[in-house]
Amino acid sequence: MAQKATKAGDNVYYLARIKAAEYNDQLSGREGAAQVVCIERTRLANIELGNINPYPEEVNLMANIYNAPSLVNYYCSSQCPLGCGRVDKLAPRNLESAALKIERLTRDIDEIARDISDIAEDGEITKEERLLFDQRTDQLVALKKSIEELILVSQQSCADDALEG
Repeated sequence: MAQKATKAGDNVYYLARIKAAEYNDQLSGREGAAQVVCIERTRLANIELGNINPYPEEVNLMANIYNAPSLVNYYCSSQCPLGCGRVDKLAPRNLESAALKIERLTRDIDEIARDISDIAEDGEITKEERLLFDQRTDQLVALKKSIEELILVSQQSCADDALEG
């Protein structure tokens, strides 16, 4: 195995490649990884060192080859000019914690739906309704994020299964 890089040590793309090197020795060094991922070696180094942001196509390749679907969310939420501020950065969770969070957030789903329906009935949000409406939409946004985290857990599980099979 190649010597661990010190400058790129906390870079998500570097960490994903090193983890993937556990099942594919060719990924342990940038030279081999560059061939597998089809990204020029110095460009890959600059991505891993944080000097440049990868292109979306490169992120997609790395996510697929490294079996690291979380790279897509990282890119979209942190580096993509369109996604920054619009795409939630997902916290990696295990299946149990993701499922429990969704269960907790859906306990009051009928009440949330009823409140939003009552507010929307006349087609307007009055000053009196604004606070409740904002609270309910915040709850739905939290639920949406938790569902996306569960989907990410599922994608990672499928990627892990592909390695075993």
